[in-house]
Amino acid sequence: MVLLLFVDLDPDLAALRPLGGFFVLRTTGAPRRPLPTLAEAYAETAPDMYRNPLTLRIHMVADALHAPEPRIAASVAQQGLAARLWSAALGCAVLYGRIPDLDPRLLCWDPDGSAPDDLWLTRLRPLPGDAATLADTVLHAHLEPLTAALHTRHRVATGLLWGNAASALAGAARQLDLWARADGRPEVAARTRTLTTALLGHPLLADTGTLTGTAFRRRSCCLYYRLPGGGVCGDCCFTRPPRSSPGAASG
Repeated sequence: MVLLLFVDLDPDLAALRPLGGFFVLRTTGAPRRPLPTLAEAYAETAPDMYRNPLTLRIHMVADALHAPEPRIAASVAQQGLAARLWSAALGCAVLYGRIPDLDPRLLCWDPDGSAPDDLWLTRLRPLPGDAATLADTVLHAHLEPLTAALHTRHRVATGLLWGNAASALAGAARQLDLWARADGRPEVAARTRTLTTALLGHPLLADTGTLTGTAFRRRSCCLYYRLPGGGVCGDCCFTRPPRSSPGAASG
């Protein structure tokens, strides 16, 4: 039996720092310039949709990667943001036993920033660190409206986007597991696996792939192989880039 000793969230969420940039969440100080919230990015309408933060991010990713189709850049951008959200939330859940309230109205985001996405939490409000709260905080509050926005605006298949969300969760869990084992924290590794298994069983993620230990194999493709010089990811449903019509592998 492993005894888990949880502590309160500290103002800087300092326990996340050793885990790397995808896990770190800014909570103190102030941005050098006004930043939009993720609630604004997900909004269905805006005075000028081309100035919407999410649209700006996708255009930046498309330019940086020379994406031949907007939906490819949308997929890459979504998976990067999903990875940031899952990493911060899951990291807090296993290290603190609690998670910060990541309400999209409280999270500022720099759509012009480099990867990993720069997130700034404007108010630290602790929530329970159980799987149900993680699902509410990340899946329902963020990934559902993000999926809806990308499907509507950029015609990205929802199956692909939920596959990205599951892949991002599995990647965050894998990194946590590696760190925990290297640092001699078996209780952290065990809690990571327990929470990840429960989250991947959520109805929104249950059909996206198969988790074996810390290895995840998804049932969809993120389209990365369609970028110049791109290949298939380690958890892709393909073993090699397919030769197919432009509409293939979209869901």
